[in-house]
Order: sequence, then structure tokens, then C-alpha cells
Amino acid sequence: MKQFLDKDFLLETETAKDLYHNHASVMPIIDYHCHLDPKMIADNHRFKSITELWLGGDHYKWRAMRSNGVDEYYITGAASDWEKFEKWAETLPYCYRNPLYHWTHLELKTAFGINKRLNPETAKEIFDECNRQLRENPDMTARGLMKKYNVEVVCTTDDPVDSLDYHKQLADEGFEIKVLPTWRPDKAMAVENPVAFKEYVEKLERVSGIKISDFQEFLQALKIRHDFFHLRGCRLSDHGLSEFYAEDFTEEEITEIFNKVISGDDLDENEIRKFKSKMLHEFGKMDYEKGWTQQFHYGTIRNANTKMLKQLGPDAGFDSIGEWNTALSCAKFLDRLNSEDKLAKTIIYNLNPSANEMVATMIGNFQEGPVAGKIQFGSGWWFNDQLDGMTRQINALSQLGLLSRFVGMLTDSRSFLSYPRHEYFRRNLCNIVGNDIENGLIPFEGYEKERVYSMIEDICYNNAKEYFSF
Repeated sequence: MKQFLDKDFLLETETAKDLYHNHASVMPIIDYHCHLDPKMIADNHRFKSITELWLGGDHYKWRAMRSNGVDEYYITGAASDWEKFEKWAETLPYCYRNPLYHWTHLELKTAFGINKRLNPETAKEIFDECNRQLRENPDMTARGLMKKYNVEVVCTTDDPVDSLDYHKQLADEGFEIKVLPTWRPDKAMAVENPVAFKEYVEKLERVSGIKISDFQEFLQALKIRHDFFHLRGCRLSDHGLSEFYAEDFTEEEITEIFNKVISGDDLDENEIRKFKSKMLHEFGKMDYEKGWTQQFHYGTIRNANTKMLKQLGPDAGFDSIGEWNTALSCAKFLDRLNSEDKLAKTIIYNLNPSANEMVATMIGNFQEGPVAGKIQFGSGWWFNDQLDGMTRQINALSQLGLLSRFVGMLTDSRSFLSYPRHEYFRRNLCNIVGNDIENGLIPFEGYEKERVYSMIEDICYNNAKEYFSF
């Protein structure tokens, strides 16, 4: 019987061990999509406890605790740090086969050097030791943790109206890890709520210096902010979508829709879809003109529990996988930009794994030189960033595209302890490829052996470094 979380965790063959230990594990991390708070990096935040670091915004853990019957008071309520940590320790032994069990112990091991299992019997000892290190070790800070995990680049997620002051501060200080913004203009498309949209337009007016009275001025204000993000080092956009939008529209219709919503009037579903289609197209053109990469995270039912949305707000763990047949609209959206020679480098992340083969074939429709892997099938995302989800994504991409050109893993996290997800991904990747080699499916001698080594290093680091050109 293999030991839990030993040095060869997830590595089933000698070849897999070689690929991981000698090639994958030594590569730096380019975390090209995350939700870290740039202020915490700029301030080099020191965490008051493991609870703040671990449970403060981790809705993965919150969902597990709710499923285990833990009262909300101990999850997002006013319970003490120790009480919240204790409830997580009581929940964790019920998480076998959930990736949280692996992630939790990888984080304890790699960040704190703790090899004990977290459970009710060890909870107080581990809580005290983690807090001692956070208090006494000068390197256990936001920046220190990033350095510890050999992070080279981090891309945060930022709204067009954000000041990006903390990104500038970090750049001016010469912080050795690049902390770059990512353009996330979801609110500039959210016309389904006229009141919130009008408030957003007013914010956009203030930061752009443009008086917005019609759609063209709205678009001009966004372009000004797009230029500003580029000056701050931004090279990626990101869009959180339920589905792709690619309706037919006329410029006259878009003008009328904008005027209607800015007047506070509700739009019908057809008008909403037309406006979102127009904005996605315009954002795609902006990204192409600056050489950015556009990312699309789609397929989420957000805030399904309206009672808890009112109580806690968004991003509290009440989202789930949705079902939309968005293949035709995705193809039409990409084709519309491609027909105008305005299709930027693109990464598509699907939340519903049933769309894996669709996405893996969709990206092949729009590949073109000289950019290898110009259109990417993004790594297993959110509910899929676990062994089965990662494996299914890797297999679909391998069989229907080029795994060798894949830009690899990202954390998509708000936690400074999430970097072991890269290790998790790398171990799984090496195990999959190692098993294929052991089973005679991939040659492993001479030229091919070096090609395999290069492929592993490329997926873990080199492809992302070349693709994004940070």
C-alpha cells in the first residue's frame, strides 16, 4: 500500500516519477489567471491567522462545511478564528475523494512543513503551529508565499474602472514577481440590471474623463481604459459568461438599446442578447489590436441561492454548473472576428465537462500560424480542477488537438496558498504521460525521449511564457 502524500504522490510509474521530479517540479509558475487582491501583495500582507489565510474567502471549503451540516455562523459568521478552523478540521475527514482533502494537506506540507493529517485530534496543534509561523517567520507574508512557490508572474482580475494603483506601486518598487492586471469588463455588458448599469456608466465617466451620453462615447470611454490597462502591463482580458453571445444586430439597434437602458428602462431578452453580442465583439477587436489574449470562462449558474445572496452577497459558494448549448454561438462569435481578421489569441474554459470534446474541436477551427496553439482549450476550471476534471480535459485536448502546445495550469484562486494546485496538475500530467510511455503508446528513447521531456517543461512553463509574452 502506498503512503498518503509521499514524494511520489499520484505518480504510478518510474517514468512518471522521472518526468515530475526532474522536469515538471523545477519549472517556475506563471499564474496567468487568479483573483488575488493586489493590495495585499502591495502591502505585503501578514495574515493574522491560518483561518484568515485559509478560510477567509475560500468558497470551496465553505460549500464542504455546509454539506457537512456546519452552521453558517462558523463559516462566514462571527465565530472566532479558532472556532471556524475547528469546524473545518471536523469537516475534513468527511472529504475523502474530494480534492479539498488533497489540497489541504499539500498546502500544510509545502507552506508550513506539516505532515500530520488535519482532523479533530490534531486541529489545535496544527492551528497553533501555523499561527506561530505566520507570526514569527518573516517570509510567511503575501509576497513571501509567492516567492516560496517559485512564482514568476501573477495576473489578477480587475474591472475597467479600477485604478490599478497597487500594480503601479509593485512595478515602481521593482518587485521581482510580475503582478499584472487582467481586463474583466463584465459589468460593462450587464444591461439586464438598468440601475446598476447606469451607476457603472457614471463610474466609467469619472475614471475616463469622458462625458457619456450615447453609445459611441461609452465605447470611447472603455477604449481609454483599455489603453490605460495596457500601459499598466495588462496583456489579457477575461469574461465570465453563462454562454457565448453572437446575435445579429445593427448599429442603430445598439444605439437604441443603450439609450433605453441608460434611461432606466428594462430591456427584453432579445435586446439584452444583442447588446452583449455587440460588446463581446468590440472587446475582441480591442484585444486583437493590442496583441492581448482573450479568455472566456463560461457555463456557470451564479448565485442560485437568492436567500443567501441577499445575506452574504456574490462569490459565497452558491454557484453551479449550467447547461447551455452554446456551440453554435461560440463558433459564430469566433468566426465573426476571424472574418474581419480581428481574432486575438483566445482561451476557452468550459464549466460543464460534457462540452470538453466540443471545445477541443472548436479551437481547431481557428488555429493559424505563426502562433502555435493560438486558440487554447483552458485547463479544468472551478469544479473541474480536480483529478478527474483535469484528466478529462487533458485527454480531450490530446485526442482532438495538440497537448504539446497547451499553456497549462492556473490557480483561479483568491488564496495565497493555492499554488500547490500547479503541483497537483503537474503530478497528474506526468502520471498520464508516464503511463502512456510505460504502455508503449509514446516512444521514449533518443529524439523522442528529449521531446517528451521538453513537452512536460513546455506545458508547465515554457508555453505560457512564450504565448503571453509578458
